[in-house]
Amino acid sequence: MTGTSNFKVLSIFGTRPEAIKMAPVIKKLESCPDIESRVVVTAQHREMLDQVLATFQIKPDYDLAVMRPGQNLFDVTEAVLRGLHGVLEVEQPDMVLVQGDTTTTFAGALAAFYCRIPVGHVEAGLRTYQKYSPYPEEINRVLTTQLADLHFAPTLKARDALLQEGIGADYIFITGNTVIDALHLAMEQPFSLDFEISRAFRENKRVILLTTHRRENLGSPLQDVYMALRHVLSSHPDVGVVFPVHKNPAVRREVAKVLTGIERVYLTEPLDYLPFINVMKKSYLVLTDSGGIQEEAPALGKPVLVLREVTERPEAISFGTARLIGTDSRQVEEQVSLLLDNEEEYLQMANAVNPYGDGMAAERIIQAIYAYFGSGDKPEDFSP
Repeated sequence: MTGTSNFKVLSIFGTRPEAIKMAPVIKKLESCPDIESRVVVTAQHREMLDQVLATFQIKPDYDLAVMRPGQNLFDVTEAVLRGLHGVLEVEQPDMVLVQGDTTTTFAGALAAFYCRIPVGHVEAGLRTYQKYSPYPEEINRVLTTQLADLHFAPTLKARDALLQEGIGADYIFITGNTVIDALHLAMEQPFSLDFEISRAFRENKRVILLTTHRRENLGSPLQDVYMALRHVLSSHPDVGVVFPVHKNPAVRREVAKVLTGIERVYLTEPLDYLPFINVMKKSYLVLTDSGGIQEEAPALGKPVLVLREVTERPEAISFGTARLIGTDSRQVEEQVSLLLDNEEEYLQMANAVNPYGDGMAAERIIQAIYAYFGSGDKPEDFSP
């Protein structure tokens, strides 16, 4: 389609991180009178997804509800493809938007390709160049790149990765990351913290926010991380740890072995988005194996220690807002203690420039979509 000012965009997502990062784009689409915005959720994550939908007041037009007890990657991929087949036949959108690197992302792009519908990939070009780290996300995003028509790269490094893989420069836009847009929107809203988390901040001078969930860290790597934190707490009596524990039973088993009942460790259920980002804002530093938190925490001036061997977000490392420390118990203890004991090291990270966005990523994405359909100029690239 070319030169038209009325078209339909169908956004597909299924997990909490996808919902957070797609929310600013969807809100922008909804504000455009000449774009018909439609939303499909696969509900690859159910409860955690619904929290974000409520926060940003997004009402999906379709809910595939693919989540099943004990499901595996085969089950999710098949369910998403089958569910989207019918939706795409009915809606026949002019463009499909997918976000990030989940199984929903890849299956959504593949379904659109099967129907010969152009695909826009939000947060394109992230790479570790290691097939199984993170698993299955690295291959999901590589395959999505091959299916996409527009590539919304959050950073210059992401753009360079796409260029190296043969993607044409005219189809890549450096937008910044929409997670910063979402953060700006969310920080304006009221929130409340439950008693246990409030107690953590009352009883401790400094609080570490901990999150773990990566498949490659399950088992002994998580045990090593948790033991390192026990050692840190024993040598730093003014420090507490707030730990929203992931729903994955494999994570919870390791937590039960090492951290349950430990003084100054405050275990909670996964937090809604608003309380979570406000806990992050109140915390002293963040210890995580998450991807999105590596982008959010620097926007709040919080150092991030990344519990992984590689990251698809090298900008945080090079700009100094994050450090890659792995899961070795001694290394984790040393790096956490360094930031707790050395104010200069801490401030150097806390005050580093955030390379991930300026809150205008969604605006650039919408402008790029208009340009694709011949209804405007291409956006200027984001630069930190």
